[in-house]
Amino acid sequence: MKKILFVCLGNICRSPLAEGLMTDKIVKSNMEDQFKIDSCGTADYHIGELPDERTCENALKNGLELKQRARQFEPADFNRFDHILVMDNANKMKVIGLASSEEHLHKVQLMRDFETESNLQGSDVPDPYYGGTEGFQNVYNILDRCTDNLLNYHLQAIEN
Repeated sequence: MKKILFVCLGNICRSPLAEGLMTDKIVKSNMEDQFKIDSCGTADYHIGELPDERTCENALKNGLELKQRARQFEPADFNRFDHILVMDNANKMKVIGLASSEEHLHKVQLMRDFETESNLQGSDVPDPYYGGTEGFQNVYNILDRCTDNLLNYHLQAIEN
C-alpha cells in the first residue's frame, strides 16, 4: 500500500483539496486498497477545523466534497507515509527541518514536481487564502493536473 501525505500551511485550502482530489481519483479507479491518502499543515492555526468554506465551495462546484479536519504535521508522519508532497518551498523547508534521517528527506517533494509542463515543475502551488474565487479555481486546476500525474506515477511503479 502506498501512503501519501499532502502538506500546506494551515491544512484548510491546498492540502485538503489535494487529498480530496487524489482520493476521488483512487476511488474512481477502484484502487482504494492500494493507497492511503491524508493531509496536514505545518502550522497549528486550524487544528480540528473543516477546510476553508471557499475551498469547499470551489470543490463542490467541481463535483468534489471535502469533509476532512485539519491537523498539524508531526515528525511521526515521516514513518507513517511513503511520499510527502508539500505545496510550496516555505512549507517544504519546515517539513525538512523536522526530518531526522536521509530516508525522511527522500520522501519529501513539491507538489508541482508533478506538473505537466517542465517550466512549472518545482514551483509553488499558490496559497489562495487571501485572494478571490479565481485563485481557488486556479489552485483546483493545478492540483487536478498534479494529482493526475502523481496517480499515474504511482500506477507505473505498481505495474513495474
